[in-house]
Amino acid sequence: MRESLVSALCRLLLDCLRQAVKTSLTLFRVIVPIAIGVRLLELVGAVELLGDLLAPVMTLVDLPGSMGLVWATTLVTNIYGGMVVFAGVAPAAGLSVAQVTVLATMMLIAHAIPVEASIARRAGTSFRAMALLRVFGALLAGILLSQFYSLTGSLQQANRALWSPPPRDPSWLGWLLGETQNLVSIFLIIFCLLVLMRIFDKSGLSRLLTRLLQPVLTLLGISERAAPLAIIGMTLGLTYGGGLIIQEAQAGQLSRSDVFNALTLLGICHSFIEDTLLMVVIGGHLSGTLLWRTLFALLVTWLVAQLLRRLPSRLLDRWFFARQQDRGSAR
Repeated sequence: MRESLVSALCRLLLDCLRQAVKTSLTLFRVIVPIAIGVRLLELVGAVELLGDLLAPVMTLVDLPGSMGLVWATTLVTNIYGGMVVFAGVAPAAGLSVAQVTVLATMMLIAHAIPVEASIARRAGTSFRAMALLRVFGALLAGILLSQFYSLTGSLQQANRALWSPPPRDPSWLGWLLGETQNLVSIFLIIFCLLVLMRIFDKSGLSRLLTRLLQPVLTLLGISERAAPLAIIGMTLGLTYGGGLIIQEAQAGQLSRSDVFNALTLLGICHSFIEDTLLMVVIGGHLSGTLLWRTLFALLVTWLVAQLLRRLPSRLLDRWFFARQQDRGSAR
């Protein structure tokens, strides 16, 4: 009995390891070239230029123009990159808690667009649609949240960051070490997630959780098959949830609308734990970074699901879904 149990466990781990390698390689083919491209853009000053272009936009959310560079860095790189820039420019800006919360919420909704929108494209969605949805969604969420704080007079006290990130090593070696560490972490987390999903499937926890969330997920146009993947992405991050969605989509387990709706939800509201805490330590309030972001994600996903049901296939193929060759190149 014990030998059969050990044998079954070894088979499960070996199968999960093979799937983790396959899923990780699919992600790495997206992440590595884009990471190199982003690094080159940083070196030639493209991020600073984008920051200058976004400076006037910041007035729409009651933020000083200097915050344009913070959001530009976040859009092109990731939240950590944005935090580093924020730590450098925020002390001179004299921001309130409300302003930092608005900026933090926008950073959470729209960050690492080159990488994360490319991951979404590999799963079958349009890069353009996902990128625009997240950037303009972040701007709309920021405008509405800023108006709410202004009208209610909430969180107008001066912001005090709890922590500032250490400066990044600007050398190529420092960048290479950081990216290598990131890729190793992605592989290990995906492997652990696959094992956990198998355990949940065997124990019935996945079915129980899906049943509990099914009314909400059905309203959002997300099927039972995609539910566990969406939950993983929301709690841990789009890279991991998106990687698993790629695997299921390429296996023909998810419909195109399933993929788009799930990735809409994940794009706006993912990594509940880590990313939210990062924004808290720079001064972001949970009323925006967690509560408003979640409500906004549910509303946008519902609207997108309604839109997908009504638009003709010709428009969907052109504007919302990736071309077949884009999906096939990930296989």
